[in-house]
Amino acid sequence: MSPTEQLTDGHSRSTPRREVLISGASIAGTALAFWLNRYGYAVTVVEKAGAPRSGGYPIDVRGTALEVVRRMGILPRLRDAHIGARRITFLDADGGKVASVNPHSVAGSVAGRDLEVRRGDLTDALYAAVRDDVEFLFNNSIDTLDQANQPDQSNQPDQPRQPGHGVGVTFRSGNSRTFDMVFGADGLHSRTRECAFGPEEQFHRYLGYRFAVFTMRNTFGLSHEVMMWNTPGRAAALYAVGDNDEVHAFLNFAHPEPPFDVDAFRDPEAQRDLVARIYADAGWEVPGMIAAMHDADDLFIDVVSQIRMPRWSSGRVALVGDAAYAPSFLTGQGSSLALVGAYMLAGSLAGRDAAAGFAAYEHDTREFVTLNQGRIGVGDAALFPTTARALEQRNDRLRNLSTSPSGEERPAHSALTLPEFMPLR
Repeated sequence: MSPTEQLTDGHSRSTPRREVLISGASIAGTALAFWLNRYGYAVTVVEKAGAPRSGGYPIDVRGTALEVVRRMGILPRLRDAHIGARRITFLDADGGKVASVNPHSVAGSVAGRDLEVRRGDLTDALYAAVRDDVEFLFNNSIDTLDQANQPDQSNQPDQPRQPGHGVGVTFRSGNSRTFDMVFGADGLHSRTRECAFGPEEQFHRYLGYRFAVFTMRNTFGLSHEVMMWNTPGRAAALYAVGDNDEVHAFLNFAHPEPPFDVDAFRDPEAQRDLVARIYADAGWEVPGMIAAMHDADDLFIDVVSQIRMPRWSSGRVALVGDAAYAPSFLTGQGSSLALVGAYMLAGSLAGRDAAAGFAAYEHDTREFVTLNQGRIGVGDAALFPTTARALEQRNDRLRNLSTSPSGEERPAHSALTLPEFMPLR
């Protein structure tokens, strides 16, 4: 008997399970699938990629999110996957050392408690926890949503289905299905959000930076450490997560233009050319990084932005993770917000209908999201100063930094106590 059958045995046989769709096999999407399945829903996840996305750059799991993964039973696996850099070394324009500090003192994380893992290690752990109980539709995505004139998905026995109580979904493959609810967990540029709420522009808060990430050969002898070069408005970093032959390369630069209607960010070659122009006169190892970027097959370039919405649901469609409240990587909280948001959304729906559940989700989660998004403003990222004066002030602080934060103040990522929702069925 599968875990789902054990949880729902004696109940699901008389009452069909409500069918829901999650768009995106992301951290938020797979975590939401886990919890909705536990609360008795029949879950389908549609993902445009051909398989769960492995690899990727290091991410943090902190504070309240640690309790989420503990309740999911995957905390031991993530602790085994913890990478933990030993130091971050900051460099000046010529490659000279400014300071070398403990990563926890910069990130605001807690040594021995908070985790840093490869993104792929987290997604693999989440996928392994749900793959036997959840339907996955890979190489597919949502094309359109229709909440009007759909059959009732309440699955009440001997009751006629009423119009307007489901969400009709047409997939990119051409197939159509109807679900009781649809959840968008498809990231910053969410297609689900566009279908249900309108164009991204109205929710998009550009933070004044753009970035490029990719992997390259570790010809630098780096091990368990980060090297970061800065000039005003530009940064270049190399992150060696172990003793591997590859390092994660990261380029972040201030760019004042609005993120929309920019041709350079629609054409991959134009993207590379823009980054190369920005760093044309850069020193240190940056010329080699730019050369490696042109050959990288895993290059990802995007804007540094947040998503801020007045509400996260519309009818029977709700959003979670970056699709609803992307905080940007500058906060270090994207993955943790995704995990906490998925837990809160699923738990809020336990024993409630869509309207009441979505209202509870927003009421109980909004303050936590706002607090974490508020950790960063436009153009004021502490690690990426945009003026010479701000850079020198940051360097002075780094030189004087010798200990981690005392922890006397409750950090934003721990500012929510997880409720205990109704017992799992």
